[in-house]
Amino acid sequence: MNLIVLTPEKEIYQGQITSVKVPGISGQFEILNNHAPIVAALGQGDVRIMDAKGEKKIFKIKKGFIEVLKNEVSLLVQGVTE
Repeated sequence: MNLIVLTPEKEIYQGQITSVKVPGISGQFEILNNHAPIVAALGQGDVRIMDAKGEKKIFKIKKGFIEVLKNEVSLLVQGVTE
C-alpha cells in the first residue's frame, strides 16, 4: 500500500507500507493491504506505521481524517508531534 501523511504545513510521510494503525474517534483501528474503501475522522492518539522494510514509525496527532481507496491511504492530520 502507499501512504501519504499531510499536515496543513508539510508532508510528514510518504512511502510503501504494510499497515497503519490510527486513533479513530470511536477507538483504534488498523488498515492492511486490500482494505475496503473508507473515510473516517481521527481523534487524538498515536499513528503507528509499519513500512515495507518492517521498520516502525510512531507519531502523535491531535485530530484528522483518513481516506483509503485502492491501496492508497491518505492521512490529513493536525497537531503532529514525533
